[in-house]
Amino acid sequence: MKSRVWVVLMAVAGALAALPAEAQWKWRDKGGRVQYSDLPPPASVSEQDILQRPGGAQRPATPPAAPAARPAASAASGAAISPKTVEPELEAKRRKAEEEKLAQAKVEEQRQAAARADNCARAKAQLRTIDDGIRIARTNASGEREILDDKGRAEERKRTTEIMATDCK
Repeated sequence: MKSRVWVVLMAVAGALAALPAEAQWKWRDKGGRVQYSDLPPPASVSEQDILQRPGGAQRPATPPAAPAARPAASAASGAAISPKTVEPELEAKRRKAEEEKLAQAKVEEQRQAAARADNCARAKAQLRTIDDGIRIARTNASGEREILDDKGRAEERKRTTEIMATDCK
C-alpha cells in the first residue's frame, strides 16, 4: 500500500514539474531557426513566425478584414480625403528636412568659427615671433633650411597680418 501511494505521489510531482514546460514560446527567427523560450519573442518577430504560445497567452486581436470591393462613389471620396491626410505627413517631413539642414549649417558654422579662432591665435603667435627679432628658419621646396632675412621677415609679417585681418574679427 505504501508503495502505491509513493508511486502516485511521484506521478503527481512529475506532472506538476512538467507544468512550467507547458508555458513555452516557440517561434522561427529571421535565420529560419526554431527558438524556444519561456519569454515571448522579440517584437520584430511576425505573428506568422510564432509557432506555439503558452496556454495563458492570447493572440493579439486582428483587425477585421476590409471589404474587397468598394462602391465607386466611396472610392472617389476616399481619394479626395487621401491627399489631405498625406499633406500633413509631407509637410512634417519637409519641416524635419529643413530643421536638419539648419542644424547642419549651424554645426558647420561653429566648426568654421573654431577654425578661424585657431588660425587667429596662431597668426598672433607668429606675429609676436616675427616682431621679437628671433632668427626664423623655414624649409624651402628642395628641403633645405633657409633663414629669413629682413625682406623675408617683412613678407611673412605682411602675410600674417592679412590672415589676422580675415580671421580675427
